[in-house]
Amino acid sequence: MDSTTLFTTTMPSPVGKLRIAVDGDGAVVRIDFPGRGAGSADERPDAARCAHVVAQLREYFAGTRTDFHLTLRPRGTPFQLAAWRALRLIPFAETRSYQQQAEKIGNRNAMRAVGAANGRNPIPIVVPCHRVVPSGGGVGKYGGQEWRKEYLLRLEGALHGGG
Repeated sequence: MDSTTLFTTTMPSPVGKLRIAVDGDGAVVRIDFPGRGAGSADERPDAARCAHVVAQLREYFAGTRTDFHLTLRPRGTPFQLAAWRALRLIPFAETRSYQQQAEKIGNRNAMRAVGAANGRNPIPIVVPCHRVVPSGGGVGKYGGQEWRKEYLLRLEGALHGGG
């Protein structure tokens, strides 16, 4: 197997079956919700190589983990990578607006671009794009479907009531 080989596993979760992909070093490359992402010829099932990710996600869903300690290697454009790094700075149980995220990466007018980058986030939950919400209220759109975003925000205590 060459260095581009990814190792995958799936795990049940309260937001559906998650498909996890790590590289040969164990760095997380992708976490896919059901119906998102597609396997490729360079992937091999290997639950043991993904076990550290599964363990931390289980702790998160059990309410015992508020921060992930994983090496991440998302694949994206320089702008996307900057947007995803900024997402990691949003504390557990807090939210930020698209405007605040755009300002965090140094371009206060890039709200739509930030939203597009968030929608392409290959490592949801760990890279918490669910914590970015519209400044006018509500939870906003979510690539993994809005009910999942609401669930994650409620799990973290960042969303109360009818959502």
